[in-house]
Amino acid sequence: MRQPSAPPFNAPAARRLRAALGMGPEHVAYGMRASYGLPYVTPDLVIAWERGAAAPSHPELTALAGVLWCSPGELLGRPQTLREHRIARAVAPEDVAHAVDMDLRTYLRMEESGQWRGNERQSAALARVLDLALPDFVAVTGREAKLAELLHSAVTTRWQAHVRPVAKLAPVDRSVLEAVLQELQEDYQGHMAATLSWGGGSRSASESGREFLDRIVENFWKSVADRTVQNTDRTV
Repeated sequence: MRQPSAPPFNAPAARRLRAALGMGPEHVAYGMRASYGLPYVTPDLVIAWERGAAAPSHPELTALAGVLWCSPGELLGRPQTLREHRIARAVAPEDVAHAVDMDLRTYLRMEESGQWRGNERQSAALARVLDLALPDFVAVTGREAKLAELLHSAVTTRWQAHVRPVAKLAPVDRSVLEAVLQELQEDYQGHMAATLSWGGGSRSASESGREFLDRIVENFWKSVADRTVQNTDRTV
């Protein structure tokens, strides 16, 4: 069984939190040694973490957060995997397994492999216990690749035919979803047409269009957020 990757460490946040407390690296190191039983932690190691030259392990991250009077999530960058989201929320694996009604070993295998295999009920429970935003939920449950495939097809063919399958993966309000898919298709086609009109030729248009498609999931979620805010503003 492979070892799960370490969570993304936010080095600037660690340095900022330490400075806000008026502590030096030596104070942090002492606290981790005295209070958390990590005798090897030195000021130089703390400085290496803060410079991004090294990243703390899970136990080290927990201890560092304790010394800096913050949650582990405040010392992390944007979580990408299921494990990283759990650590960022400071939730024990036993608690997640209980919440989703799953054997602990089964849950840990999914977490370590990065492949979520829970059913719809368990997936909904996972979103609740880890307070996952919809984009994060889609990513950690392994639906992002399929979503990208559908979005590619939607913007390059008929977006209307893709509303229902996209909604199954990303349950967005239908009116928002329709507007977003139409907008993305128009952006893609306009991008291609503008590139051609600049005299770049078909090769340049192809490369530009490919770059747009490479960011299609990111563009999709940004458009969803923008449309949702617009709709909220209209109803206020």
